[in-house]
Amino acid sequence: MAYRVLFVCTGNICRSPTAEGAFRLVVAEAGLNTHFDIDSAGTSSYHIGDAPDARSIAAAATRGIDISGLRARRIFEQDFQDFDLILAMDHGHLNHLRAMRREDHKAEVRLFLDYHAGARHRDVPDPYYGGETDFELVLDLVEEASKGLLTALRGKIRG
Repeated sequence: MAYRVLFVCTGNICRSPTAEGAFRLVVAEAGLNTHFDIDSAGTSSYHIGDAPDARSIAAAATRGIDISGLRARRIFEQDFQDFDLILAMDHGHLNHLRAMRREDHKAEVRLFLDYHAGARHRDVPDPYYGGETDFELVLDLVEEASKGLLTALRGKIRG
């Protein structure tokens, strides 16, 4: 059975789809696609059904990450049963997720940058109101955290 990972930000159009795409690429490069089920969601319903922000799509594409086919969705309580690990992009999302999570839910909830050994801060900054460099920073952070995440999860997958 695949290990299920869910990335969460506010609207599921910038940070979490970028993280989903980056982690998918790291997993694919390791030849472990069949060992993971990877998704992303938002804490709000602002953008349900929308594609990622065009700037996120463009920035990711420059690094060989295609997120253009992803569509925003909101996190549901069932996700805490369906996923093994839910990763928040910042402390606000982490608090929201912890408030949603019931004691009997199986998913572990953590900050994504917990897996980035060299990060100077623990939150992935929201690039939405920024420029190109803000989207590049998000990619720098999530690519490195994706590598750390895969390293940490290798012992939890079979095969």
